[in-house]
Amino acid sequence: MTERLGFILHAKTRPEKAEAFEALFRAYVEPSRAEPGCIEYHMLRDKEDPTLFIFYEIWESQAHLDVHSTLPHMKQFYDQRMDYLERDFDIRLIDMLSEASANR
Repeated sequence: MTERLGFILHAKTRPEKAEAFEALFRAYVEPSRAEPGCIEYHMLRDKEDPTLFIFYEIWESQAHLDVHSTLPHMKQFYDQRMDYLERDFDIRLIDMLSEASANR
């Protein structure tokens, strides 16, 4: 059995790029959820700081995340991320201690 991989990613955008970032990634949420190995994929926006976006993701394995990360649109964004971001991603690995949502 493979070990699940979970993380919380903070993306602090440049103020003038926040809306473009949201529009870009909103379009990626449902396709990402449909990918093999995706257990949870959530995009959130901080109410006090609208330039801060938070991603909560759980994948079946590192291999599944690697496939997701190397999809053309994800690779292109990663290569151009600093056009949107004020600072690079803050990524925190997490252990999933409860079961995934029932609707998955």
